[in-house]
Amino acid sequence: MTPNREPVGAHASAAPAEQLIPPHGGYQKLKSFQMSEIVYDATIVFCDRFIEKRSRTHDQMVQAARSGRQNIAEGSQTSGTSRKMELKLVGVARASLEELLLDYQDILRHKGLPLWSKDDPRAREVRGLVYRPDRSYRTYSALVERGDPETAANTLVCLIHQTCFLLDRQLRQLEEKFLAEGGFTERLFRLRKERQ
Repeated sequence: MTPNREPVGAHASAAPAEQLIPPHGGYQKLKSFQMSEIVYDATIVFCDRFIEKRSRTHDQMVQAARSGRQNIAEGSQTSGTSRKMELKLVGVARASLEELLLDYQDILRHKGLPLWSKDDPRAREVRGLVYRPDRSYRTYSALVERGDPETAANTLVCLIHQTCFLLDRQLRQLEEKFLAEGGFTERLFRLRKERQ
């Protein structure tokens, strides 16, 4: 077995060269994606339990939850060639979840059920579950699958607020990075200039 050899002229201490298409993807590790997946899974269960399956509301809520999740993934994948598109898609994910939040608030209002305040002990308990290291849909499943409509809807409201908080923070970071480094066009210009 021959050892790996460095190419001639390579130095161990040399900084890696900038790539035209940098590493991208990895959205499964984003907390915003993980939370949006929980919201999506919980929304499917909620809608199947409490909303007529053939109704337009059922379909729209599931699609809004799906859009939140899918646009985070698509934005992450496209970031290698378009930071601008990544920003746009994460913004679409955020808007989809805001639409879904309004649906849950409407359900509570139309059913005459209370919307828990952020200081309600039940809301604090739901929010506290985010710190569990093994957090997944199963962390919240009893609240959604066996809870009454008030508990299930308010659980989703809490989850959506947490996800939107993460997306707002992600959008600020993406904006700062885009302003500081530019996108694909600027990277292409720099690399072409370096090779001249």
